[in-house]
Amino acid sequence: MSWFKSAKDVTVGVIGYGGAYNMGRCHLTEMKKAGMTPVAVAELDPARLVVARQDFPGIETYRTADEMLRKSAVNLIVIITPHNTHAPLALKCLKAGRHVIVEKPMAMTTTECDVMIAAAKKSKVVLSTYHNRHWDGHMLGVLQAIRKGSIGEVVRVDVEMGNLAKPKDWWRTSRSISGGILLDWGVHLCEYILQIVDSDITEVSGFAKTGVWASQTQWKKDTNEDEGHVVVRFANGMWASILITSLDGRAHQPWFKIIGTKGTMSVEWGALEITTLDGENRVTTRIPNPPSEGWRFYQNVADHLTKGKTLVITPEWARRPIHILDLASQSAKRGHALKPKYK
Repeated sequence: MSWFKSAKDVTVGVIGYGGAYNMGRCHLTEMKKAGMTPVAVAELDPARLVVARQDFPGIETYRTADEMLRKSAVNLIVIITPHNTHAPLALKCLKAGRHVIVEKPMAMTTTECDVMIAAAKKSKVVLSTYHNRHWDGHMLGVLQAIRKGSIGEVVRVDVEMGNLAKPKDWWRTSRSISGGILLDWGVHLCEYILQIVDSDITEVSGFAKTGVWASQTQWKKDTNEDEGHVVVRFANGMWASILITSLDGRAHQPWFKIIGTKGTMSVEWGALEITTLDGENRVTTRIPNPPSEGWRFYQNVADHLTKGKTLVITPEWARRPIHILDLASQSAKRGHALKPKYK
């Protein structure tokens, strides 16, 4: 099924043009490169609307999403706002019959994802999440090496990020707004793991430490966990773990490690190091990563809308990392592993 004759007929807008990372400009620029037509920006901060008009002369600007939906003919909307607003804003746009891309994470909970998916199906529109890191250079390199059998059969995947540092005083450190320490980068890390491990999830365990930094931040009791740890077990016998911490000052290197039956792959941003045995001797080979291809995300969206090509980042795919992290949060509170609803 296709909705438009050509990519230029896909009129696009963003909700959110905040200054952090200039993601509004980034999204509109990438959509334009994929042939789509930027037409609108909604942003609460008037100063950022001035910037939007400078970046894209002639673009429509609105103070709210509701105003954009009432006045603009934009047919694809990207939501670039704090995590706790993703589901409510997406539902408004979906119910108004607009195609929707949500910045990651798709939503805060599995239930929110379910409601969004149902709304998209009811309105017969496209829903996706901006998982551009699906095509990160190091992931392209990892998947190539695994397909070649460079480390044999994958046994486990370990990912660690963090430092010994007080969280910044901004919305990403407020648990009710951000969803917790695991829901930002953790979504990317989950998606990496799911690209590597092609198997059903059988259980998820979560562990968390809270309260260390709370008294020293403006969020106090609402401050993110100080450390979050997830362990995922898969039906094929593999397992994976994600650790994100603000308590651990050691060097987390390698931050991304894949252990196989014939060797280990240490993942860096620019290269892979594969260590295997030659007899009793360890041999390490360093392989540069291919270039990142994040542009493929919006090219695929454009091709799906105009040519009916298969959507890579379906809402069901984007729900899987949220479901894992949702289960991990519940598991940490209950003190035992949980079985998934979506495998």
